[in-house]
Amino acid sequence: QSRFVESGGGLVQPGGSLRLSCVASGFTLEYYALGWFRQAPGKEREGVACILDRETADAIHYVDSVQGRFTISRDNDANTMYLQMNRLRPEDTAVYSCATLPDCSAYVRGRDAEHWGQGTRVTVSS
Repeated sequence: QSRFVESGGGLVQPGGSLRLSCVASGFTLEYYALGWFRQAPGKEREGVACILDRETADAIHYVDSVQGRFTISRDNDANTMYLQMNRLRPEDTAVYSCATLPDCSAYVRGRDAEHWGQGTRVTVSS
């Protein structure tokens, strides 16, 4: 089965940091755009970051709520993508998951996203 396997979640205090990883299993992520998503309790899933499959000036996108705090990256040789999360807030608490995308034009809604992983839980609390 071709999907991502997420890891790196946990409990962290406000202001802390976590680094999430997504390893592609059964497929190669090199030619896909990639997105990180989260679903908070009682809320719909939303895309928070997207990275294209090429290095261009517009290759990386963030929603306003994580801009300047989260960093998305990819390592095609390792078939892995990452989300570095700094200055975490209680409102960042959610299950985080990753998926491939055709591009970043509609990543917030997760349109045409595939290869979903099972998610990793992030809890920001003192």
